[in-house]
Amino acid sequence: MKILAFGASSSRQSINKALASYTANLVKDAEVTVLDLNDFDMPIFSEDTEKSVGVPSQAQAFIDAIAKTDAIVASFAEHNGSYSAAYKNVFDWASRIEKAVYQDKPIVLLSTSPGPGGASSVLAQAVNSMSFFKGNVVGSLSVPSFYEVMKDGDVVDTSVKQALTSLAGKL
Repeated sequence: MKILAFGASSSRQSINKALASYTANLVKDAEVTVLDLNDFDMPIFSEDTEKSVGVPSQAQAFIDAIAKTDAIVASFAEHNGSYSAAYKNVFDWASRIEKAVYQDKPIVLLSTSPGPGGASSVLAQAVNSMSFFKGNVVGSLSVPSFYEVMKDGDVVDTSVKQALTSLAGKL
């Protein structure tokens, strides 16, 4: 099984990318590819930009990465209660190529933050909108207090580890 994992964040030290990668690697015998949204740097989406320069090749690369996989694990950073600008921009450009961005792939949606909210607001938005873009959501989880839950690359909270293992088993 090929799994695509990414954190919907532009942080080079993204805790969401770490959580997505960790969860994807819980799937036995999976080949995991971890995307960094920084590799998909594009101009801010607008119809005017699209008319003048076309759709950037990075948007097609994002669609192609999804097409080459069997399942997806995405973890969302929350910026002011919503998606990060980096994710929203990649998503907006990709949706100009293919409205069914997630191509009916099974997808586990996660979110985390250093604080007690666990980025639950953005996770709810992602869960609620995913079906419009052919994301087959098989489960979701908000993980609060990331730095207390994950240490040295391992989830130390047993209930969170069990929940993530259960979600990985649905892929």
